[in-house]
Amino acid sequence: MVSTRRLSVGLMALLLAVGAQAAGKPAKPASKPAAAKAAAQPAAAPEPQALSAEQLAIAERVYVGHIPCELSAHVNLERHPTAAGHFVLEIGRQRYALTPVPTTTGAVRLEDVHGGAVWLQLANKSMLMDQKQGKRLADECMSPDQQQVAQALARSPASGGLLDAPKPAPVPVVLAQPTPGATTTATE
Repeated sequence: MVSTRRLSVGLMALLLAVGAQAAGKPAKPASKPAAAKAAAQPAAAPEPQALSAEQLAIAERVYVGHIPCELSAHVNLERHPTAAGHFVLEIGRQRYALTPVPTTTGAVRLEDVHGGAVWLQLANKSMLMDQKQGKRLADECMSPDQQQVAQALARSPASGGLLDAPKPAPVPVVLAQPTPGATTTATE
């Protein structure tokens, strides 16, 4: 019964759309898939700007290529073909133009200000975040070098947390030794 009602509602919408086109009225706005496809491609970004020496140094540390992520996702991160230090990242049908941003932590951070994307690269993994929507688009992305670091950390995890104070080194205990030639007397 419910499926018949849905069918009749869908048929009614189709008839109204065909009637509107026959009457010469403008067509309805693009369907959701077409609108989503258009939204997936951000507007053309302005020509990349020249970077500072610090930004160029960051760019040298970026892992590029086909990078697998968790949940069978992957990203393609390549150097920009004409702008030194800039990058192009593709995930699915989305494409971002990324620029290095200095950080206080030493992590590699690439941003697309217009698209709202942020690529964070640590020693053992990378992640892609959408700042506009406030969510992660890809996580646990690892280049071959990052996989080696992650495996090394799994074999011998670092003790303590990042904010824990370092543990003091053990102090060797030295017992007093008798001096040669000295005589000791036993108590009677």
